[in-house]
Amino acid sequence: MISVRLIELDEAQLARLLEAAVADADPLEVMPPVDGPDGWNDRRRQAFLEFHRGRSIGTDHPVETTYVIEVDDQVIGAARLESTGDDVEAGVWIGRSWRGRGAGRLVAAELLAMARKTGAARFIASTTAGNSAARKPLGGIGAGLTTDGDDVEAALELKA
Repeated sequence: MISVRLIELDEAQLARLLEAAVADADPLEVMPPVDGPDGWNDRRRQAFLEFHRGRSIGTDHPVETTYVIEVDDQVIGAARLESTGDDVEAGVWIGRSWRGRGAGRLVAAELLAMARKTGAARFIASTTAGNSAARKPLGGIGAGLTTDGDDVEAALELKA
């Protein structure tokens, strides 16, 4: 049985997160698209750092709180929570070598516990129909899943 730890992102953790992404994920799985050849190049690495600094750690007005997902002192991915009015939106990526090993379920449960503390009305997330690695943990925490074409929306009421 694995155990995950969520560590709030800072500059030191950002360097570790970039290493994990380069080693175990495609850039399109972990950040918005960047023009240029496929794969991790210097431009894409810099864009990854700027993306997280602009949304989470390098701004006076962060859009989200981002966490490094760690198992046995190894960074395996990232998780985030973003307040969107009455909702709190979750996002997760886990490195390919760690998918299907139970980390997603544990991370989803941890994010749900954090979301409940925000006072938000709903916990939401989105993924694609082909991403069973994301759909399973969301369903496992009780979120209702709605499919529209390739888009899958998850929602769980937090307030009775």
